[in-house]
Amino acid sequence: MNNLKKGILFAALFSSLFFIGCSHDDDDEDLIGNWIKKSSFDGPARSSAASFVIGDYAYVTTGYTGDEYLKDLWAYNSNGDYWEQKADFTGIARSSASGFTLNEKGYIGLGYDGTNKLKDFYQYDPTNNTWTQKTDFAGTARYGALGFQVGGKAYFGTGYDGNYLKDFYQYDDTANTWTLVSGFSGNKRRNATVFIIDDKAYLGTGINNGTYQEDFWEFDPSTDVWTRKRDIDKDTDDDDSYNDDYAITRSNASSFTMNGLGYVVGGEGIKTVWEYNPTTDLWVERTALEGATRTDAVGFAINNRGFLMLGRIGSTYFDDAWEFKPLEEQNDDDN
Repeated sequence: MNNLKKGILFAALFSSLFFIGCSHDDDDEDLIGNWIKKSSFDGPARSSAASFVIGDYAYVTTGYTGDEYLKDLWAYNSNGDYWEQKADFTGIARSSASGFTLNEKGYIGLGYDGTNKLKDFYQYDPTNNTWTQKTDFAGTARYGALGFQVGGKAYFGTGYDGNYLKDFYQYDDTANTWTLVSGFSGNKRRNATVFIIDDKAYLGTGINNGTYQEDFWEFDPSTDVWTRKRDIDKDTDDDDSYNDDYAITRSNASSFTMNGLGYVVGGEGIKTVWEYNPTTDLWVERTALEGATRTDAVGFAINNRGFLMLGRIGSTYFDDAWEFKPLEEQNDDDN
């Protein structure tokens, strides 16, 4: 091959690589959404904390610093962007607990104290700033379970008790009792995530024996029926290519809901963000978290505003807090 032909071939190859690289960068730049750094958490940096939201406040408690299991309680004022310390959680210090809000009270239970899996259960009254122990969870002691409230009903389910689990129990705060809820035919898992849209719960992700779970489910509390939605993996054997670009499967992710859409953020070794539309049953990638990659973070929505905070990567624990603006373009200058 003469020098002229070699030069033409090299130029063509370089041009192809250049455009491929530019195309990938353009795809990244085209992702919509902007993360804004908020007031850092006032307590010790931690992972695997639990949370619940009441009114304009998010309450964050328990967790693990890498050296110590915690039981302090902090309230985030979303209007003023500041933190206030509240009465310590009165149960055993722990990580990987579960929580929910029901009738203007917060509830925390389950978890791991470094030695034992737990099943005790507590109510927090923000008016009096007091904790009250309630009836123990009726299932097995566990950690990495889901807690959520939907349609005025509250639930704990899934998790790990030495085996991976898929059971769900409903809590009745008037009778202070737990009732087994049947009907979930999804896979067993721990460290899944759940978000609520229009009085339905959407459950997905998590891990079972080292395998990320691909099934995704909708729960209607008015009928106690679980409905399987489209899988969230990117491998399909049929001609439907809806999920060819999906990279949603993960464990230890966080989630929240805004404007009738669900968001799954981060997880084990990743910080990507995916947005779920229940009308189309499809997912779209949004701007990745602008803070550090992290796992075991806390995510929640307050008055239609989405927040993510805390977590860890390896032995590094975080105390930063972020708010996600899904309709804005990414901006590095606002952090």
